[in-house]
Amino acid sequence: MASKTTVMQRFFLLVFMFALAFSVSGQERTPKMKAIFDGDDLKHWQIPKNNVWWSIDDGVLWAKSDPDKKGSILWTKKKYKDFVVQLDFKFGEGTIDSGVFMRGDDARNPQIQIGESGSLKRDMTASPYVPKQGYPVEATGIKDILKPNEWNTIKAMAVGNTYKVWLNGKEVMNYTLEDANLKGPIGIQLHPNRDMSIQFKNVVIAKL
Repeated sequence: MASKTTVMQRFFLLVFMFALAFSVSGQERTPKMKAIFDGDDLKHWQIPKNNVWWSIDDGVLWAKSDPDKKGSILWTKKKYKDFVVQLDFKFGEGTIDSGVFMRGDDARNPQIQIGESGSLKRDMTASPYVPKQGYPVEATGIKDILKPNEWNTIKAMAVGNTYKVWLNGKEVMNYTLEDANLKGPIGIQLHPNRDMSIQFKNVVIAKL
């Protein structure tokens, strides 16, 4: 008959093995980030007609205003439900007003702002802008995190109607939008009525 100590040792060993197996299986289920812009081409994106806004130079995606300042949105070809998207950005010339559209560009889809708000006239990077609502919440600590003259990394996650944003590795925003659209493309914005440029690189996404 096994001693009480041996039984306990076997019990803890089984618990450890189960926890390890669960951890490994969980890691296997974690989706890997997939590049949708790796510096080579825009094959994952719907290039707008008569494109004068979007160009690739030395592995970097440039967005530059046209002479008429019409602006543009670069949409993914695919539509997404729950996802996380990450990209690096660097401010160029002019007053920067850009952002990432989360499944669309109407009142049921927030845009994660990058740069200055045209209405508020101040930087609102990482805050959600919702048409007809403005900015329902404001990202926290951006002044101390954002590097205006350097590359920054922004990550935005959409799960159902809840949205989270990280800037340079720090979580800065959590927002829930009622009656949100739950499937759609992702868009990068070059705001109209601006004379500006902005750079992007390392654009990756994972379905959740």
